[in-house]
Amino acid sequence: MSPAKADATRRRLLDAATEDFAAHGIAGARVDRIAAAAGVNKAQLYAYFGDKLGLFEAVFRLHADAVADAVPFTATDLAGYAVRLYDAFLARPDLVRLVTWAKLEGIHTGSLAPEAPAVAAKLRAVSEAQRQGRVSASTEPHDILALVNAMALTWSAAGPSTTATRDDRPEEHDRRRRALSEAVRRSFAPGPATA
Repeated sequence: MSPAKADATRRRLLDAATEDFAAHGIAGARVDRIAAAAGVNKAQLYAYFGDKLGLFEAVFRLHADAVADAVPFTATDLAGYAVRLYDAFLARPDLVRLVTWAKLEGIHTGSLAPEAPAVAAKLRAVSEAQRQGRVSASTEPHDILALVNAMALTWSAAGPSTTATRDDRPEEHDRRRRALSEAVRRSFAPGPATA
């Protein structure tokens, strides 16, 4: 098989698996269904990804990396980063569902781990901003990053509140963005906490 054809086959498998995992979770996803949707046989799927968990990890990594690349991070603008995450999660509800399924099923998602290159770079940037006095030093960098991510997920399918959708009125999104920005800004501003 030519490299171009192999890449196309791999991409079809990842696309079909994304839909199946997002809809059914890891346990509920079916290799037969994924292979059929991609127009390949199960043997090809196993040759590319090893097993269903290997396929899920490839799907998760692909989408998590895409969001990480699409959402610029600046440690001194955590509020802006949180709002950009809100918009990214709004645009990619499938990623939120993948993360939720992984957590529910006890799957370690390496793209979110502190040793993942993108996460490690963010942690270093937060640490440097703390040393410069531009971000509160009262909270560890990994906790800051976790809290900002959780705050940005508040209105997602993984959050505790009403799930935001692209069909919501623009003023609802604007209200949520303002609340999120203010909450993050106040939470991690340097100096004494403000009310």
